[in-house]
Amino acid sequence: MNILLSSFEWHQLLQPQFYIEHGGLWVLLFIVFAETGLFVGFFLPGDSLLFVAGIYSNMLMHSFIDTQNSFINLVLLIILISLAGILGNATGYWFGRKVGPAMYNWKDNFIFKQHYLQQAHDFYEKHGGGAIIFARFVPIVRTFAPIVAGIVNMHQKKFTFFNIIGCVAWVITMVAGGHYLDKFFIETYQFDIKKHLEIIVLVIVLVTTAPVLIKLFFGKKNKQQ
Repeated sequence: MNILLSSFEWHQLLQPQFYIEHGGLWVLLFIVFAETGLFVGFFLPGDSLLFVAGIYSNMLMHSFIDTQNSFINLVLLIILISLAGILGNATGYWFGRKVGPAMYNWKDNFIFKQHYLQQAHDFYEKHGGGAIIFARFVPIVRTFAPIVAGIVNMHQKKFTFFNIIGCVAWVITMVAGGHYLDKFFIETYQFDIKKHLEIIVLVIVLVTTAPVLIKLFFGKKNKQQ
């Protein structure tokens, strides 16, 4: 523990491999849950964490149940992460139903920003029920989308349907993408992408956050005009 603390640097909290290497499967599942189940989880790595989890799928499952089969390990990992994500969204939805309306009166602070909530609301209004699916692929928005769904009293069965579809699609895309891309580069080019995770994670972050950044930039520009 002392060795870990002595070598710890705060910027590591933004690196998905840090959670994989030091936290393992249970920390991974908690983060996936917290990103939507606890509104303060918007700053946690989402897409990049799942992508890296796919790369380390065998290592992660070894601490839970080692099937000695790479494909089965991958499928079980996808199931566990999907369940954590579904429960997280369901918790966010319940939170929105209970106390969500009061959030519009909260003041901005280090953790909570009104414009995050407004972005999720606008996203929901534009895409309807499909927003629950699309939001899974958009950082920050996916944290507040289930809360907004609860605030506007979206029908629970309808929400549950879109929640399951969106979460499973998100997890399969990210986890399987990481797993098979790593396998492809090793088998085809003998290139280990684990040694270049910083660059890969940076690319994922840029791609997934681009819609949010574009909306913020053009939104402010339109307001000024």
